[in-house]
Amino acid sequence: MSGGTFEALDAFLDDYLDLPVKGRDGQTRVYRIEEPSAEDGIRIERITSLAARLAAGGKAPDAPVLNDEEELDLYRMCLGDAYEQLRKELKWGAFKHVALTVMFWVTTDKETAEQFWRTGQQPGKAPNRETRRQASHASSASAAASTTPSPASTSGTRAASRRRSKGGRGKARQS
Repeated sequence: MSGGTFEALDAFLDDYLDLPVKGRDGQTRVYRIEEPSAEDGIRIERITSLAARLAAGGKAPDAPVLNDEEELDLYRMCLGDAYEQLRKELKWGAFKHVALTVMFWVTTDKETAEQFWRTGQQPGKAPNRETRRQASHASSASAAASTTPSPASTSGTRAASRRRSKGGRGKARQS
């Protein structure tokens, strides 16, 4: 039985991410974020898996999973040598987005990080309530604009017709 041949480990692993970010001065710079050390990677995994287990429990934890100092420490581990420069040159929203992108890269893979980078949504998670409302509002506004309005009721009560049952799932009800 012959053994398989392995490629060099660095042939398929990503050692860094290059992230283009607009700074406080309005200039876009590409920041190179190096892969964290093994020790920091293990710590990042431990912190994020704890948060995932709490979220999977279905109810919000009684206290924050991380206090402010621990959150910044997590970002420091993720961003490594770029942490101080990013903290000085970016506003909070951009700084956090960069850090979370790197966290997804460290804990999952580059494709997941790219998805978060583009959307700002946790991969696999439904959009937040505000995004859903905006989408719903936009679709209902366009639907309302493309249909004939219903006649207004003058009585202030509902019409006497029976409401359709949801149980039929599109099938006609027989009386």
